[in-house]
Amino acid sequence: MSPRRSYDQYCSAARALDLVGDRWTLLIVRELLAGPRRYTDLHADLPGVSTDVLASRLKDMERDGLTTRRRLPPPGAAHVYELTGRGRQLLPVLHALGAWGQSELAERRPTDAVRAHWFALPLLRALDGEGLVEVHLEEGDFHLYAGREEGPVYGEGRAPAEPDARLAMDTGTCTDIARGALTLRDAVRAGRVAVTGDGTLAKALREA
Repeated sequence: MSPRRSYDQYCSAARALDLVGDRWTLLIVRELLAGPRRYTDLHADLPGVSTDVLASRLKDMERDGLTTRRRLPPPGAAHVYELTGRGRQLLPVLHALGAWGQSELAERRPTDAVRAHWFALPLLRALDGEGLVEVHLEEGDFHLYAGREEGPVYGEGRAPAEPDARLAMDTGTCTDIARGALTLRDAVRAGRVAVTGDGTLAKALREA
């Protein structure tokens, strides 16, 4: 493992960037906010990263106390990576970074990859309340844990239990919400988001 590079500056921002400023590190955190992931899953959902760079970043993150690596019991018998408590503390950093960069989503470039669950964090910022939310897009389904203090904040696929709300929308609407051009409540009022469910979140969105 190569020694960690440092800015060698006695500044908390510089120290933080010593840990997470390398290319791909924060995007790995984004993926691991969904819970434990296998190396192959991470590589599939980080298009453009080389296997060598991904392996190096994961080793660095484990060394720096941001992630841990463990072996699943049979029949899984695979190694997974997951965030430590300190790693999960980067969630508000990613929220702030995403909010700051949302204007950069004005136009999707032909070379841009997209995964349905990449809309999870923008939608979490748009939700007001707590509960399990299932989201349906053309690219796929994912679920969110709004207001959750510990554990995964989102996951791929259908919700593992009856959700408090189900949201169905097209990718254009979700993109407009993600880039700050449309609020979730306004999208519901305009009929661009279908809301079903009996939970508090669903009722609040329908009554908005």
